[in-house]
Amino acid sequence: MSKIELAELLAELDHSLELVDGGVRVVSEATLKAKIQHLAEVSALESGPRQGMARYLTRLAAHALGIYPASIHELYMARGRGELPYSFTVPAFNLRTISFDAARAVYRVANQLDAAAFIFEIARSEMGYTDQRPAEYVTNMLAAAIAEGYRGPVFIQGDHFQVSAKRYAADPETELQAVRDLTVEAINAGFYNIDIDTSTLVDLSKSTIDEQQALNTGLSAMFTAFIRSIEPAGITISVGGEIGEVGGQNSTEEELRAYMDGYNAALAKAAPGKPGISKISIQTGTSHGGVVLPDGSIARVSVDFDTLLRLSRVARHDYGMGGAVQHGASTLPEDAFGKFVESEACEVHLATNFQNMFFDHIPEDLKTEMYAWLDEKSASERKPDMTAEQFYYKTRKNVIGPFKARSWKLPEAQRAAIGQVWEKQFLKLFTLLGLEGTRKFVEQTIEPVLVTPKTRDYLGEAAAEEDVSDLAD
Repeated sequence: MSKIELAELLAELDHSLELVDGGVRVVSEATLKAKIQHLAEVSALESGPRQGMARYLTRLAAHALGIYPASIHELYMARGRGELPYSFTVPAFNLRTISFDAARAVYRVANQLDAAAFIFEIARSEMGYTDQRPAEYVTNMLAAAIAEGYRGPVFIQGDHFQVSAKRYAADPETELQAVRDLTVEAINAGFYNIDIDTSTLVDLSKSTIDEQQALNTGLSAMFTAFIRSIEPAGITISVGGEIGEVGGQNSTEEELRAYMDGYNAALAKAAPGKPGISKISIQTGTSHGGVVLPDGSIARVSVDFDTLLRLSRVARHDYGMGGAVQHGASTLPEDAFGKFVESEACEVHLATNFQNMFFDHIPEDLKTEMYAWLDEKSASERKPDMTAEQFYYKTRKNVIGPFKARSWKLPEAQRAAIGQVWEKQFLKLFTLLGLEGTRKFVEQTIEPVLVTPKTRDYLGEAAAEEDVSDLAD
């Protein structure tokens, strides 16, 4: 990027930032807060050097204000040692569309409740259909923190860094390398929490649970060792494992023990003395996105909270982890969320309902245009027994990437209205999950480590698109 182009970008921020000694100085925080959306928009909608520099400047500006990507590993380890109460469950939010606005709503609630134990995440699959690579996602999260005056660590997570069973069967090493490459890209961007998901390779046709979990445990250990070899100095990335594919059969204690015993043995060989996973994802009866009925409503499901409680305790007491993780929960009724805390779950993943709120509050003419796009571009996903409501509900995530610019360009009043709807929902969730006052637990366990970003990670070649149609959200 030329000096002239950089000067132009800084001028577009009304000179609220200036470059100093390899970093930036915030000349006017008030002006920067008002203008930071511009950098997020350049990051999301432009390309080339301006896009890369917008992301780089956002991260430097966040650092200058005491906002930084962080790992939640030590908080979960403290929980595993019984040093923290089990009075809260950490929510992990998958923000798929106008993520900058959604994150602002999260931070407004966090500031109100003095909460800090929450995660922003995005899955390998979501990066594809939302057109958000890791550097863009981190930029949105940090820019939103600047806009809302939030301070401290920001936990950003790679959700379901998943191995495709189909592609693994055809060419194992190519598929594993694709996940390694994504992991490098994500860590360079500031993802210091990675959920490994090789549960797609659990083979239930094997006669013993150990044999069923063997490939899952071995590859989980391999990926953990890889992460440990590239994580930044001073940071222990929080790594999560998964014993059963979400939407499949419910997990058992025998499966958890088989996974952990096999994983620990494999990790001891692959990376002697290195820390293992800090949490474990299990299946308790939910599915990603919920089960949509013919009228477009979501079926009520029965969550096995007894299993969640039992496996959370086994994970902590016998393996020193923070506990068990619940996926596919955002479409559950509100009375379920307090039960996650009662069941001592350490983390719960929430995504689809925020997407639903977006579609419920955008202008009807835009939604009509989006659905017409689905009729043409996603017709192959329409099954003969599907109603129109089921088809649009199941496929409308596919329009998020193609309509990203249109979503960003919605009138400010409409975006603000959507943000207010999200804020009300986040307030409910934070309250039900016991998040109020959790900043003290974060400050107690998380040491500030600022990783200086490298310009080459922001001004290099863009990552290629990949087929993510068979991966989980």
